[in-house]
Amino acid sequence: VQLQASGGGLVQAGGSLRLSCAASGRTFSSYGMGWFRQAPGKEREFVAAISWSGGITHYADSVKGRFTISRDNAKNTVYLQMNSLKPEDTAVYYCAADRLNRLRTGIYDYDYWGQGTQVTVSS
Repeated sequence: VQLQASGGGLVQAGGSLRLSCAASGRTFSSYGMGWFRQAPGKEREFVAAISWSGGITHYADSVKGRFTISRDNAKNTVYLQMNSLKPEDTAVYYCAADRLNRLRTGIYDYDYWGQGTQVTVSS
Protein backbone atom coordinates (compact mmCIF):
# COMPACT_ATOMS: atom_id res chain seq x y z
CA VAL A 1 0.00 0.00 0.00
CA GLN A 2 1.27 3.47 -0.89
CA LEU A 3 -0.15 6.49 0.89
CA GLN A 4 -0.17 10.08 -0.30
CA ALA A 5 -1.19 12.80 2.14
CA SER A 6 -2.31 16.24 0.99
CA GLY A 7 -4.31 19.26 2.08
CA GLY A 8 -1.94 20.93 4.48
CA GLY A 9 -1.28 24.65 4.49
CA LEU A 10 -1.19 27.85 6.48
CA VAL A 11 -4.30 28.85 8.41
CA GLN A 12 -5.13 31.31 11.15
CA ALA A 13 -6.07 30.13 14.62
CA GLY A 14 -9.72 29.18 14.73
CA GLY A 15 -9.71 28.16 11.09
CA SER A 16 -10.21 24.78 9.42
CA LEU A 17 -8.39 22.44 7.09
CA ARG A 18 -9.20 19.07 5.63
CA LEU A 19 -6.41 16.62 5.04
CA SER A 20 -6.71 13.74 2.60
CA CYS A 21 -4.76 10.53 2.32
CA ALA A 22 -5.08 8.64 -0.93
CA ALA A 23 -4.10 4.98 -0.91
CA SER A 24 -3.14 2.64 -3.67
CA GLY A 25 -3.96 -1.05 -3.62
CA ARG A 26 -7.09 -3.15 -3.38
CA THR A 27 -6.58 -4.00 0.31
CA PHE A 28 -7.12 -0.45 1.57
CA SER A 29 -10.69 -1.15 2.62
CA SER A 30 -9.56 -3.87 5.04
CA TYR A 31 -6.97 -1.73 6.84
CA GLY A 32 -7.36 0.41 9.88
CA MET A 33 -6.09 3.93 9.20
CA GLY A 34 -4.54 6.53 11.42
CA TRP A 35 -3.31 10.10 11.43
CA PHE A 36 -0.22 11.16 13.36
CA ARG A 37 1.63 14.43 13.63
CA GLN A 38 5.13 15.57 14.44
CA ALA A 39 6.08 19.05 15.55
CA PRO A 40 9.67 20.31 15.34
CA GLY A 41 11.80 18.80 18.09
CA LYS A 42 9.01 16.50 19.27
CA GLU A 43 8.16 12.87 18.81
CA ARG A 44 5.53 11.73 16.37
CA GLU A 45 2.20 11.51 18.16
CA PHE A 46 -1.14 9.87 17.57
CA VAL A 47 -4.01 12.06 16.40
CA ALA A 48 -6.87 9.83 15.25
CA ALA A 49 -7.69 6.36 13.95
CA ILE A 50 -10.56 4.74 12.11
CA SER A 51 -11.57 1.12 11.59
CA TRP A 52 -11.74 -0.54 8.19
CA SER A 53 -15.49 0.06 7.92
CA GLY A 54 -15.41 3.56 9.35
CA GLY A 55 -17.70 2.50 12.16
CA ILE A 56 -15.21 2.95 14.97
CA THR A 57 -13.03 5.99 15.56
CA HIS A 58 -10.55 6.98 18.24
CA TYR A 59 -9.01 10.37 19.00
CA ALA A 60 -6.23 11.85 21.05
CA ASP A 61 -7.60 13.95 23.90
CA SER A 62 -5.91 17.04 22.48
CA VAL A 63 -8.04 16.97 19.31
CA LYS A 64 -11.26 15.38 20.53
CA GLY A 65 -14.25 17.51 19.59
CA ARG A 66 -12.26 19.51 17.03
CA PHE A 67 -11.00 16.91 14.55
CA THR A 68 -12.99 14.27 12.68
CA ILE A 69 -11.53 11.27 10.88
CA SER A 70 -13.51 9.62 8.10
CA ARG A 71 -12.93 7.40 5.10
CA ASP A 72 -14.36 6.62 1.70
CA ASN A 73 -13.38 3.10 0.74
CA ALA A 74 -14.78 3.52 -2.76
CA LYS A 75 -12.22 6.28 -3.29
CA ASN A 76 -9.43 4.64 -1.26
CA THR A 77 -9.17 7.82 0.78
CA VAL A 78 -9.13 8.74 4.44
CA TYR A 79 -9.77 12.29 5.64
CA LEU A 80 -9.00 14.40 8.67
CA GLN A 81 -11.29 17.39 9.10
CA MET A 82 -9.63 19.85 11.46
CA ASN A 83 -11.70 22.65 12.96
CA SER A 84 -10.95 25.29 15.60
CA LEU A 85 -7.27 24.97 14.86
CA LYS A 86 -4.76 26.17 17.42
CA PRO A 87 -1.10 27.17 17.04
CA GLU A 88 -0.15 24.02 18.95
CA ASP A 89 -1.66 21.95 16.12
CA THR A 90 1.22 23.08 13.91
CA ALA A 91 3.07 19.98 12.72
CA VAL A 92 3.71 17.68 9.81
CA TYR A 93 0.73 15.34 9.58
CA TYR A 94 1.16 11.74 8.47
CA CYS A 95 -1.37 9.10 7.52
CA ALA A 96 -0.67 5.46 8.24
CA ALA A 97 -2.23 2.06 7.58
CA ASP A 98 -2.54 -0.89 9.96
CA ARG A 99 -3.05 -4.25 8.27
CA LEU A 100 -4.57 -5.66 11.47
CA ASN A 101 -7.17 -2.90 11.95
CA ARG A 102 -6.39 -2.47 15.67
CA LEU A 103 -6.99 1.31 16.11
CA ARG A 104 -3.89 1.61 18.26
CA THR A 105 -1.97 4.75 19.04
CA GLY A 106 1.63 3.62 18.70
CA ILE A 107 3.70 4.38 15.62
CA TYR A 108 5.01 0.79 15.57
CA ASP A 109 1.47 -0.55 15.24
CA TYR A 110 1.24 0.81 11.69
CA ASP A 111 2.73 -0.87 8.66
CA TYR A 112 2.61 1.80 5.95
CA TRP A 113 3.18 5.55 6.08
CA GLY A 114 2.56 8.49 3.82
CA GLN A 115 5.09 11.25 3.25
CA GLY A 116 3.48 13.90 5.44
CA THR A 117 1.83 17.26 4.83
CA GLN A 118 2.68 20.46 6.68
CA VAL A 119 0.02 22.23 8.72
CA THR A 120 0.88 25.64 10.13
CA VAL A 121 -1.52 27.53 12.38
CA SER A 122 -0.73 31.18 13.01
CA SER A 123 -1.86 33.03 16.12
